[in-house]
Amino acid sequence: MNIKLFLRSDKGSGGYTLAVVATIVALALRGILDPVLGAYVPYLAVLPAVIFSAWWCRLGPAVLATVLCFLGEQYWFVPPYHTVAIVGRTELAGTLVYFLVSAVVVAFAELNRRATAMLTVSNQSLKQASEALRRSHEELEWRVQDRTRELQEKNSELVTQADIVRDLSGQLLQAQDDERRRIARALHDSVGQIAAALSMNLSVVNNEVQQLSPKGSAAVTDSSGLLEELSREIRTISHLLHPPLLDEVGLSSALQWFVDGFAQRSGIKTKLELPAHFGRLSAEMETCIFRMVQECLTNVHRHSGSPTATVRIARLDAHVSVEVRDAGRGIGSEKRTALTSTGKAGVGIHGMQERLRQFGGTLELTSNGYGTVVMAQLPVSHAAAASKRKVA
Repeated sequence: MNIKLFLRSDKGSGGYTLAVVATIVALALRGILDPVLGAYVPYLAVLPAVIFSAWWCRLGPAVLATVLCFLGEQYWFVPPYHTVAIVGRTELAGTLVYFLVSAVVVAFAELNRRATAMLTVSNQSLKQASEALRRSHEELEWRVQDRTRELQEKNSELVTQADIVRDLSGQLLQAQDDERRRIARALHDSVGQIAAALSMNLSVVNNEVQQLSPKGSAAVTDSSGLLEELSREIRTISHLLHPPLLDEVGLSSALQWFVDGFAQRSGIKTKLELPAHFGRLSAEMETCIFRMVQECLTNVHRHSGSPTATVRIARLDAHVSVEVRDAGRGIGSEKRTALTSTGKAGVGIHGMQERLRQFGGTLELTSNGYGTVVMAQLPVSHAAAASKRKVA
């Protein structure tokens, strides 16, 4: 039996079996990559199964793979886990984008398959007679032109959808920043106030500790220490989610606070080089730069093994340059190409690229056996326009 006919057949169980196998493999790989991907762009990891099924297994298996991938991703990897319920507008938007992209892929594969079948039939007719050859040739030319026009229209739609996805990614990042800011304020204003009230109550009890048993006295002292540690943890988490210095004082103070804290927590000697009179940028651009530095230093700590790190920020004419350099083991050329290629970037790199794209910025990654350098360029002139788009 011809293997291509078996792969491309949706009659019987062959095509459906392949679609199910492809879905299982994609979900398994998604499970392996879950610590890296998390809930960010959740359906990207299962799209290869949809593409495979659409290209090789025809329409029925492709639709089955699309639905199974969605159900598996929704049930195992999208919070809340172990349910297929769609929660919130962000998740609904992601679901709609997934089904829209899947529909475009399946439609494109089906059109390509039909065009191939028609071309085969035409070639068989061409061999029968010269007159049939002429008519078939004319018909084929017409059909090719028609298919070309349709493909151009589809390509235009795909470009439009890519722009929509890019805009949605920017909106999701902005929503993430807003949510971080809200949670940070809630931790400070609510949980922090409760901790402060508990501290005052414990201080009253501590004044009368001599009236307690030795065990009760030790418990009060231990509780006071734990409460102080809890207050520090709440304050640290709140500031890491969204440092108040970023809104109140600006990027320079917020970065200095973060770099100092990062060096203390990680043991990596970290230096910040930033002009004394750097000035203020738009709130959105300052958040973009802060998140980029935060992500880069986190990667240095997790992956590089570098004992040092340097953050350089400069403002030249209408551009801001951001450079994060380490002296670690570096990144291999193949992995570096995969990280910087469209659609293959890791969550961190992809997030930075999306943030920078909102401001017309660029990201460059260079690495060798002696360290890695992440360089970004942001045109300040785009900040106001990007801010207006986000508000709209």
